[in-house]
Amino acid sequence: MRRRALIVGASRGLGLGLVARFLARGWDVTATVRRPSQALADLSMDAPLRIEAGVDIDDDGAVADLRTRLAEVPDFDLVFVVAGIATQAGTPASLLSREVVGAVFQTNAVSPIRFAEAFHRRVAPGGLIVLMTSKLGSVSLNRGGGWSSYRASKAALNTLARSFAGQHKGADWGVVLMHPGWVRTDLGGRRATLDVETSARGMVGVLEAHLGQRGCVYLDHAGEKVPW
Repeated sequence: MRRRALIVGASRGLGLGLVARFLARGWDVTATVRRPSQALADLSMDAPLRIEAGVDIDDDGAVADLRTRLAEVPDFDLVFVVAGIATQAGTPASLLSREVVGAVFQTNAVSPIRFAEAFHRRVAPGGLIVLMTSKLGSVSLNRGGGWSSYRASKAALNTLARSFAGQHKGADWGVVLMHPGWVRTDLGGRRATLDVETSARGMVGVLEAHLGQRGCVYLDHAGEKVPW
């Protein structure tokens, strides 16, 4: 039986790379985007890919509509929330407007957990809920202090994910907080050490090996544990 993945935030970058890699590994994939993506549409020409547009994880109504549209689709072996932002990340949080900081926390921390709560009953036994985080969210590794609002939002996501896993103790699925590495995307920049394909290949391999495991773990694209 083919495995099934739901990739949330797949129009470009790591989301698009993950869709391509899961398809290459023989998975059936459902991918969400806020706006149509030609790059994603191109992947669907010769692959079992379903695209759901108009999905903004900050919009509870859009998430509820997605759940309704997917009601007849078999449960997913993996739900991966990729979407995130880094608005004015180089400016210290104390100097940003409250609106900007609030938006970063909503998209990076609160909305992924709300999505997980909305879809956890659609995860097949032995499956995974995966949330894209960052090593920058590690409190113990924070020595430089840069990207403070982004760091804090990912640290908040990590904490909320552990709470979510604890609240669903006994569930027959696991939670993975995934650090993709420093990747050459719009967020990571051109100086980053990894390309999208390398990061996606690593993440998919780690997640396939982790299927069937429960609890909440914080891993990187090579399968190494990241310090909390």
